[in-house]
Amino acid sequence: MKGIIFDLDGVIIHTDYYHYLAWEKMASRFHLSFDEILNDKLRGISRMESLNTILEYNKASYPYEKKEMMADIKNTYYQSFLDDLTEGDLDQEIKDTLDKLKAIGYKLAIGSSSKNAKLILKNIGLMDFFDAISDGTNIEKSKPDPEVFLKASDMLGLSPKDCYVIEDADAGIEAAKNAGMIAIGYGNAKDSDLTDIKLESFRDLIDIVKKED
Repeated sequence: MKGIIFDLDGVIIHTDYYHYLAWEKMASRFHLSFDEILNDKLRGISRMESLNTILEYNKASYPYEKKEMMADIKNTYYQSFLDDLTEGDLDQEIKDTLDKLKAIGYKLAIGSSSKNAKLILKNIGLMDFFDAISDGTNIEKSKPDPEVFLKASDMLGLSPKDCYVIEDADAGIEAAKNAGMIAIGYGNAKDSDLTDIKLESFRDLIDIVKKED
């Protein structure tokens, strides 16, 4: 293996709670029910798919133009929370592991459905660290479609079979498998039926890739 593609939210940095607060604020504004259980169902899917999930749960239906407005409102709330992110929010274990992987010679990429990926990376000091960034601004289909990971491997100049994917969501694990890559489950995705390798601690990634290679 020559490349490692990382999901962003929940893997490199944890902004899940910011997503929850933003969706909760948007839902309250439009008198929709929303809680942490429903929020868990939004992991790894696009903003519009998340909104559709919320509306389906509430048995609500709106025209596309209004849904676009609602999704934009949620994103505005989310971005306001992201403004508080700094380099200090990046876990030292994660930064040290990334540095070691790069020193070993792996090509590293981000594969995220988020359209805010570059803003997050900039705020935590990693904007210029990765060899490639494939995110919600350059894809048409969200996970579990493999597009975001296939574009990442293409940006790295690598075959999909030469790439690992680190994911914390079932949809991301499925996308990795659909791309023909090795799926490493982290966090909530460790127990996915499609996960090839379980990652208990981020620092363990060094030993895993050395062993697999």
